Amino acid sequence: MSYQWNWAVFNQVTAIGDGSTYLGWMWSGLKVTVALSLSAWLLALLLGSLMGVMRTAPVKWMSRLATAYVEVLRNIPLLVQLFIWYFIVPELLPTAWGNAIKQLPPDVQQFGAAVICLGLFTSARVCEQLRSGIQSLPIGQTRAALALGLSLPQTYRLVLLPMAFRLVVPPLTSEFLNIFKNSAVCSTIGLLELAAQGRQLVDYTAQPYESFIAVTVMYLLINVIVMFLMGRLERKLRVPGYMGS
Repeated sequence: MSYQWNWAVFNQVTAIGDGSTYLGWMWSGLKVTVALSLSAWLLALLLGSLMGVMRTAPVKWMSRLATAYVEVLRNIPLLVQLFIWYFIVPELLPTAWGNAIKQLPPDVQQFGAAVICLGLFTSARVCEQLRSGIQSLPIGQTRAALALGLSLPQTYRLVLLPMAFRLVVPPLTSEFLNIFKNSAVCSTIGLLELAAQGRQLVDYTAQPYESFIAVTVMYLLINVIVMFLMGRLERKLRVPGYMGS
């Protein structure tokens, strides 16, 4: 039985009767994916940077706490973490807080759980990237900063972090791309991001090839844009003597 291609399906009005088109569904899913990924990346960068500093700090309890944070988040599958944040955490919170979360619109609950889950999961990976960047710097930089009278926090803020971030732009680019790809997992809790909209389009139109080709092209477009922007950032921040320059 031959497959009937129908690219015009995207211009058709959806069967739910709200006047939207299937292309509108895809565009809506793309916007949710971008918003989710950028929000999660901001959280991951902030928490990952903090944990990266703690991981390399010469304070045992800080280092051990950051190590435990990384090991827990890296060794629990992303899907399991997502279910924990969406289904279990509201039940573990104080009753008033849990009820407040449950009374939010479903899409807000799904988006919030997805941002937290993706952000924390990626922050553990950002932490390790930043740790490797800090530890790759000559120990003389730290000693010189301390000898000049800088405190340890000032040494990190003014000397180590500016250099380390410039060195780890390439691996951070990979983590940034991974957030966009990992966002597809969030469809399992009902969030209508790009992959979920693609599956919904298949359910309503029975045109799977067109749907998932469109989803693939949109993901590729996102990745190409991110790689282009991060590539320019990497070239601008390249440090002479490092990163092959």
